[in-house]
Amino acid sequence: MNTTDSKHDLPVADNLLNRQFNPASPNQAWTSDITYIRTQTGWLYLAAVMDLHSRKLIGWALSPTMPAELVCRALRMALGQRQPGSGLMLHSDRVSQYASHEYQALLNQHGITCSISRKENCWDNAVMERFFLNFKMERVWQRKYANQLEAI
Repeated sequence: MNTTDSKHDLPVADNLLNRQFNPASPNQAWTSDITYIRTQTGWLYLAAVMDLHSRKLIGWALSPTMPAELVCRALRMALGQRQPGSGLMLHSDRVSQYASHEYQALLNQHGITCSISRKENCWDNAVMERFFLNFKMERVWQRKYANQLEAI
């Protein structure tokens, strides 16, 4: 299953992070992505936000669908946890949820600079991709979830 739908007409920010995955301090650069979890009654989607300095997840949201609100909920959690000052860059891939007007408005409201991966380049968000792989190997793939509530 592929959660990436980058075939949309929404504006896409430049890749400002440019694989600089080791910021000097917290709340300088965050990354975000969406993955999926299989259950016996359907898919569950996980949007997560990570601080690249600590490699700690600071926001997440789960939903049986992937609306823009999913990534907005994860970002709101991260903002509530960290309350970052100015200068924060948030990197994601090119999916429509991150290019959406709703998500971009949330970034603008908090003065966050948007950075988006180049087209068809998974390495631009490698830290989050690796986190999701480890999460799935260590937890998700170790069991079968009967339903979405059990997976949550």
